[in-house]
Amino acid sequence: MENIYNRPLIGITLDSEESGGYSNMPWYAMRKNYSQSITHAGGLAIALPHETENTDLYLDKIDGLVITGGAFDVSPEIFGSNQRHHSVITKDERTKFELAITRGAILRDMPILGICGGQQLLHVVLGGTLIQHIPDEVDTSILHEQPNPRSEPGHLVKVTKDTLLHRIVQKEELQVNSAHHQAAKDIPLGVTVNAISPDGIIEGIEAKGQKFCLGVQWHPEYGVSESDTEIFRAFVASSSTKVTNHG
Repeated sequence: MENIYNRPLIGITLDSEESGGYSNMPWYAMRKNYSQSITHAGGLAIALPHETENTDLYLDKIDGLVITGGAFDVSPEIFGSNQRHHSVITKDERTKFELAITRGAILRDMPILGICGGQQLLHVVLGGTLIQHIPDEVDTSILHEQPNPRSEPGHLVKVTKDTLLHRIVQKEELQVNSAHHQAAKDIPLGVTVNAISPDGIIEGIEAKGQKFCLGVQWHPEYGVSESDTEIFRAFVASSSTKVTNHG
């Protein structure tokens, strides 16, 4: 059965907050530019509540998965660390859901786009570990939590040739925004690093053998460059054929 408007249905993970601010009850949130980027690329965006028990039902309906970022971290225990940096903030229910739906999407070979914290979660799902706080582990002059607006570039990244990312953007360097204090730390089996900042921080990953499994450490939904737009176009195009092999 075709999707509404014949567009691929793209599930986007939500952020969550406890009571206060917008509501005196717990609430979900998502910036408009996530869904707008999907719409402009030809997809139809839907939000995914953190209902882990419904993971398979969501995966039965959607054609592609976007794992969004947020001002929180994956718990170090999940990637096997017995130490926890004092800056680490977790959202356990959100992470539990995102781990489950990302693992399920990988089993189905469903197109996945991980953005910033979503890339970090994807890296952990693929067997990787994380730098818990870049300023304490990496000697760098690059401000990975840039002080200027996210709609402007923060630094450049070098794109690895012969990768999915390189085939999409057709460039060897990109100017990207930057809003993170953690990053992928290693290169587990089955993972290809597709972008690196001048200080050696891993800025992009992809999974070998998957139809489309891409993570970027920046936020392409802000459209800092045309390459950001091309990433969404390629992702939505890859999601256009409904996955029929559900493992």
